[in-house]
Amino acid sequence: MVGAGVFKKEDTCRDMDAVWPSHITRVKDEVIKIDPKKNEVSLSNKSKISYEILIVAPGLKLDWDAIEGLKDALGSNGVTSNYSYDLAPYTWELVQSMKGKEAIFTQPGMPIKCAGAPQKAMYLSCDHWQKTGQLADMNVSFCNAGPVLFGCATYVPPLMKYVDRYGINLDFGHNLIKIDGTTKTAWFKVTNEGKEPKTITRNFDMIHVCPPQRAPDFIMKSPIANEGGWVDVNPETLQHSHYSNIFALGDVTSTSNAKTVAAARKQAPIVAGNVIAYLAGKDVNPLYDGYGSCPLTVEKGKIILAEFGYGGKIMPTFPWDSTKARRSAWLLKKMILPKVYWGAMLKGREWLTKTTKA
Repeated sequence: MVGAGVFKKEDTCRDMDAVWPSHITRVKDEVIKIDPKKNEVSLSNKSKISYEILIVAPGLKLDWDAIEGLKDALGSNGVTSNYSYDLAPYTWELVQSMKGKEAIFTQPGMPIKCAGAPQKAMYLSCDHWQKTGQLADMNVSFCNAGPVLFGCATYVPPLMKYVDRYGINLDFGHNLIKIDGTTKTAWFKVTNEGKEPKTITRNFDMIHVCPPQRAPDFIMKSPIANEGGWVDVNPETLQHSHYSNIFALGDVTSTSNAKTVAAARKQAPIVAGNVIAYLAGKDVNPLYDGYGSCPLTVEKGKIILAEFGYGGKIMPTFPWDSTKARRSAWLLKKMILPKVYWGAMLKGREWLTKTTKA
């Protein structure tokens, strides 16, 4: 929304003290190690905190360094990313001032925060260029390291209608590995089934980059992580597979759901209920169904509200066809969801989650 000029970046930010519950002790330091055998968390100030129950929810690390030259290129010469709080306004500046013909939008390999986010930037940019009469003379490319447009197959056909409407080139198997802002050149490793990988170069006037993402170092190197570097939990109870007094939610879990704030919202009361049950010596019962949501902003004023769970099961909250682009879904995202996030979710209030039991 900031990268499309709908919100100002300041609208999306709050001071942590303004949203932190007053009765919770906040330790303002960085976790560097988890020792599940000693039930201890080590902090960067060399202190340690013991725990009876540990709930892990640190989010993903944006790995800007994984793309050679990206850090130096960002913020100038047409190189931007909505994944940076400071750069999202630059995206809108570039879209408005676009004079060239070559626009590239990238997506790395999964997982990333909200699998549809790189597309959102692309669709909203194309919508502006179409309305200003520029799009017909432009080459817009979606360079996706993966093999498909969207992970939940049900939503691919309605998204393809917008791909066709905007004349977007879909370049699957294209992973951005290097960028040079001064020469406006991007290097991609191209991997297609049955063919040898190769490296190609592409020139751009504007490029929107989604950085590769992974769990933070202290998670990846921890005994609580699986071989892939994710917190190893039961996908339904969100209780750790080996350490029963550890629970996790959000983007760092080993669950296969989409990594979205909607998923974390659904997981939070489930973890809370299971922690209470564990402390009382009861079986953990509330189960997570893999729900996640991605409001796909396909044009300014309309959204496809994708909602789905484990196995790609469609799980609409509202009694409508969720594959349709709707004005009402746009108003939901623009006007209602921010209030829910700041005023309810961060205060531990949840009315839409109905926990199921084994």
